[in-house]
Amino acid sequence: MDLVRHLRFFVSVADEGHFGRAAAALDMTQPPLSQGLRRLEEHLGVELIHRTRQGAMLTSAGVQLLPRARLLVDDAERLLAESQRIAHARGTVAWGAATALPDRMVTGCVTALRAVSGPGTAVSTTIATSVDLVADVRAGICEVAVIEHPALVDGVEIGPVIKVPRWLVVPADHRSADAERPTLPMLTGLTFAHSPRGANPPAFDTVVDLLRERGLDAIAVTARDDRAVLAAVAAGTSFGLTATPPADTPGVTWLRLAPQAIALRLRVIHRPGASAHADAVDRVLYRERLR
Repeated sequence: MDLVRHLRFFVSVADEGHFGRAAAALDMTQPPLSQGLRRLEEHLGVELIHRTRQGAMLTSAGVQLLPRARLLVDDAERLLAESQRIAHARGTVAWGAATALPDRMVTGCVTALRAVSGPGTAVSTTIATSVDLVADVRAGICEVAVIEHPALVDGVEIGPVIKVPRWLVVPADHRSADAERPTLPMLTGLTFAHSPRGANPPAFDTVVDLLRERGLDAIAVTARDDRAVLAAVAAGTSFGLTATPPADTPGVTWLRLAPQAIALRLRVIHRPGASAHADAVDRVLYRERLR
């Protein structure tokens, strides 16, 4: 849980006395603000806000905790500003990539960021889940990031959705590997090696729903990155999805099945003022779309 972000929700509602006005001040919609405040209350074990027809009123616990919450939010903002000052003084561009991005795209983005940032600028890369990357960009830890779509992206600037090729990988000795016309139902009995749902619930649910619509209701098992996916597939127990092009990999066969449906959907997010970096990364994704 991003505690500072949720405390910011609490402080904003307390200051505005109204969920709608607080959401507008935070540049987000009201439902995620209300849901976030409820998660904070559950996390703290106390009710902070009375929700009334007239607006939002602090509870006794809310009155007591508001000053400390305000201090934590203000301190976090000062820390962020100082860290950005230090990073810029050192000539460092921090960016992030979702774990689904293949190596060639990660290095392509790094090269593009170096080019647009000028000589002597270092590029710092974070590989993480889409959920964590959105939080990092929102907090200013990263200038720009590439995440999977769909995802909750409140509080950040967003670019268009770009689809890049993705393949189905199956055990080399599975019947689908040699089939003239392989289908998804042929994979019944294999588990689905995929990043955990918590890494990006909307994207996870979208893929699972797609498989079910195509006649495959597979049990998902956790594989945090491409290496873990390929290892599970080579073990003969799972199938998976990868944006890494076909390669001579023992125990694994690449299938070009329903390419449009299983394409990896990506988008670039960035903090305000980092549009040049976002455009550079976006061009890399666009080139991959044409592969």
